[in-house]
Amino acid sequence: MDAGFICGIEGLSDALMFRSKKLKKRLADFFTYFLLTLFSLIILLPVLWVVRTSFATELIAYEIPPRFIFRPTLENYLELFKVNHFEVYFRNSLITALATTLISVPIAALGGYAFARYRTGGLPLQFGVLGTQMLPGIVLILPIFVLFKELGLTNTLYGLILAYMTFNLPFLVWILMGFFENIPKELEEAAWIDGASPSRAFFSVVFPITAPGIMAGAVLSFIMCWNEFLFALILTGSGTSTVPVSLAAMATQRGVLIGKLAAGTTLGILPMVLISLFVQKYLVRGLTFGAIK
Repeated sequence: MDAGFICGIEGLSDALMFRSKKLKKRLADFFTYFLLTLFSLIILLPVLWVVRTSFATELIAYEIPPRFIFRPTLENYLELFKVNHFEVYFRNSLITALATTLISVPIAALGGYAFARYRTGGLPLQFGVLGTQMLPGIVLILPIFVLFKELGLTNTLYGLILAYMTFNLPFLVWILMGFFENIPKELEEAAWIDGASPSRAFFSVVFPITAPGIMAGAVLSFIMCWNEFLFALILTGSGTSTVPVSLAAMATQRGVLIGKLAAGTTLGILPMVLISLFVQKYLVRGLTFGAIK
C-alpha cells in the first residue's frame, strides 16, 4: 500500500511538472507573439497613417485632435499628377533604379566571383573596393558634380545612373562575394572535367545556385537607388528629378503640403511593396544564403 501511495505521489508530481512546463511554454509563446505584434505595429502604424492622410482633405489632415473616420477623397492624388506632374519623377526614378540595377548586378556578380574563386588582386584590392563605401556621399558629390559638369552629364538620367553605380557596385561586389564563397568548388571542377569552360561552368552551374543571392542583391540595389536623395538633388534638374527630390520640394512658403506629400509617399513606397510580395521567397533565401558557412 505504501508502494502504491508513493507511485501515486510520483504520478501526481509528474503531472504537475508537465502542466507547469506546458504553462511556461504558453506564457513564452504569448509574450513572443505580443512582442512581435507590438514591433509590427510600431513599424506599420506610421505607414498606415501616411496612407490615411493621403485620402484626407487639407483641412482634415491638419486637424488636432486628428479625425479617424471621414469620407476619403482622391483630391491629393489628382492634384499630385495635374499640378506637380508626379508621373515624370516616378518615371525618372523607375528608369534610373532599373537601369542601375540591370547594369550593376552582372558586373558585380563577375567581380564577386573573381574575388571569391581566383582572389583577384588579393586582399588589398578587396579592401580597396570596400574602402570606397567608407566615404560619405557628401564627400564624393562635389568632385562628381564638377566632373559631370565638364562631361555634360549633369541634368541627365545617364549621369545619375553612372553616379548611382559608383556606390552600388562596391556594395554588390561584397554582398555577392559572400554568396559565391559558399558554393563548393567541386561543382565547378566536375563541370570542367565534363568539358565545360570556366565561363560555361559559371553560367550553367554557379549562377543558377546563387540566383536567390543575386536576386537579393538586385532588390537591395533597386531600393538604394529608389530612395537615394543627395546625388539626385545635386545632379538633376526640374525634368530629371526623382521621387525623393519631388517629395522634398513639397515644403513651400505655405508650409508642408501634407496631403500631397502623403499621396506621393504612398505611391513612392508602392514599388517596394510589390517587389517584396513578388520576390519574398527568393529574397529571404538569398539574404540567409550568404550567412551560412
